[in-house]
Amino acid sequence: MTTPATIVTAPLNRRLSVAPMLDWTDRHYRYFVRLLTRHTLLYSEMVTTGALLHGDCQRFLQFDPSEHPLALQLAGSHPNELARCAKIGAAWNYDELNLNVGCPSERVQNGRFGACLMAEPQLVAACIAAMKDAVTLPVTVKTRIGIDDRDSYAELVDFIGALIDAGTDAFIIHARKAWLKGLSPKDNRAVPPLRYDVVAQLKSDFPTQTFVLNGGIETFTAAAELLTQYDGVMIGRAAYHNPWLLADADRVIFNAAAPALTREAVVANFLPYAEQQLAAGVPLNALTRHLLGLFQGQPGARAWRRQISTRAHRPDATLAVLTPPAAPELTR
Repeated sequence: MTTPATIVTAPLNRRLSVAPMLDWTDRHYRYFVRLLTRHTLLYSEMVTTGALLHGDCQRFLQFDPSEHPLALQLAGSHPNELARCAKIGAAWNYDELNLNVGCPSERVQNGRFGACLMAEPQLVAACIAAMKDAVTLPVTVKTRIGIDDRDSYAELVDFIGALIDAGTDAFIIHARKAWLKGLSPKDNRAVPPLRYDVVAQLKSDFPTQTFVLNGGIETFTAAAELLTQYDGVMIGRAAYHNPWLLADADRVIFNAAAPALTREAVVANFLPYAEQQLAAGVPLNALTRHLLGLFQGQPGARAWRRQISTRAHRPDATLAVLTPPAAPELTR
């Protein structure tokens, strides 16, 4: 099994992270994001235990060393299988292992993982304990505040308590409950109301635990305010559709020095990576699709999106597709 070279990284800083998003937060997106922010914690797409144990590990786990700090999100419900996958993730030098206990899709439920596991706290605890026994990496959980009619605070406290006893290192809480039937995954991100107050109460009741808030966070103004109450915030689709948002992350969220960037410079810095991936057989549109929103809100943004959308999939497409429309239309 081919694995990356060992990378020594600093302790994880969870003040800001980008959510794991299936079909979106692949390694090409993460490489692109690293051109915008060095400190934001990134997550892989959700990977099932079956895919790792019976599939092509390199396909699911390969990443560029620049992507650190990087967490691997796993989906499963068998402690032994998760322990084996935890060891694989550690061998690939991920910085954190995260168990998905929040995805509400019916396909995920049929595999007995995701949000439906909130109904089985002792099983989730056994999964966490098995992963903790297998590796020295942090093991975290991404979950909701409840499912269906099982959304009382008392039941959530019991769930969190069981996972604390199992050794969970941090909790990423999507501050909505999930409906397992009747709502699509998209609707489950919007219809159940956000309940930041529930997560705030968890932090109050378990003050020594690490709680990262997820759900509805779209600006760093909101993030900075929330960070006065929570240990971290996680943003999702806002960071994908408007990736330039992350250009201010290191300065605003981490109080770290950050080079002055332009969108054009980010594109230029992405080109050597894109050339390398094309030489390895990666289709051009698999790379360019992540850059569609880079110029959002800027003059020429529509032309940029149209250029990529209509040309990148062509068999004769070249990296010229990533030539920004002429300056001075596109400036910071």
